[in-house]
Amino acid sequence: MLYLENPLLKLYLNLIGWVAFGFFIGRLLPRSYSTYLAKFLFFFGTPFSIVAFIRRANLSGAILIAPLTAWVAIIAGGGLAWILINFVREEPIKTVNRSTQNSPEDKTAWSLPTQGSFLLAAMVGNTGFLGIPVSLSLLGPEHFAWALFYDLLGTGMAINTLGIAIASHCGKSRQRQGFLTPLRAIFQNPALWAFGLGFVSRSLPLSAQIEELLTTGAWAVITLSLITIGMQLSKLNSLHNLKQVLTCLAIKMLLIPLVIGAGLTFFGIAGAPRLLLVLQMAMPPAFGTTLLAEAFNLDREFAVTAIGLGCVSLLFTIPIWMRLFNF
Repeated sequence: MLYLENPLLKLYLNLIGWVAFGFFIGRLLPRSYSTYLAKFLFFFGTPFSIVAFIRRANLSGAILIAPLTAWVAIIAGGGLAWILINFVREEPIKTVNRSTQNSPEDKTAWSLPTQGSFLLAAMVGNTGFLGIPVSLSLLGPEHFAWALFYDLLGTGMAINTLGIAIASHCGKSRQRQGFLTPLRAIFQNPALWAFGLGFVSRSLPLSAQIEELLTTGAWAVITLSLITIGMQLSKLNSLHNLKQVLTCLAIKMLLIPLVIGAGLTFFGIAGAPRLLLVLQMAMPPAFGTTLLAEAFNLDREFAVTAIGLGCVSLLFTIPIWMRLFNF
């Protein structure tokens, strides 16, 4: 069957189907349900899938290139975003004072909270809940460790270090963030401990039935991740700052993957590892950007719009990367 032979078609059927299902039930259920499911995946589901997949993953080769590539992409995205913010003319926009219903007043399109959300959206992508399922569907579990290293040692560390630093500078936190907060967040991440457990357990022989059970459960977690994304997208109702959002997504999802993907070719990285890294770089902005926006009073509407449009854009960009880097 074509469905079984074409991995891209299989990915799209699963991606659109499960995300749409999550979107539908997210409209029916209270917002708290998606929060509970996300917490379950964070503390239990994702660590379980990491242990299951890491047992079968290929850890040989230059796998540390994955987090190195992640940091290059993150810093490059942030650098381009900073240049754009500081060298593009600021255009005033008209807003209405709702409390008084007076005439429109001028407000800069590049306020400091908007700059913070712009920087975060250009830097960190959804490499966990979305990037790992995409990579697994297209490339299988053999290269799972590359996607995991990219997410844990790249995106995860960046959002808990650079992300918090940028958010605290551009917004106003309700509570002071000590220098130990990012380190505490990193080392309390269950996924990091699950990676260590999975690595140690690779030498532990298990029966074929148990291995099959682990694999089935891990793929069930991937499905739940896609449903969670749909539920979270169902709560995104605003489309604001479209010009700025599209510029941000062009940096995050097109320019950075194209340039750094070509650079990987120059350094001899090719085949499945290169495609996987490009796909991870090309993921839409992470949902964590909205959490930082809320915690530090950044531009949440910008973060929400970037995530929504980014997820839709992903359906059109994946075939581009498959065609350019799948060799």
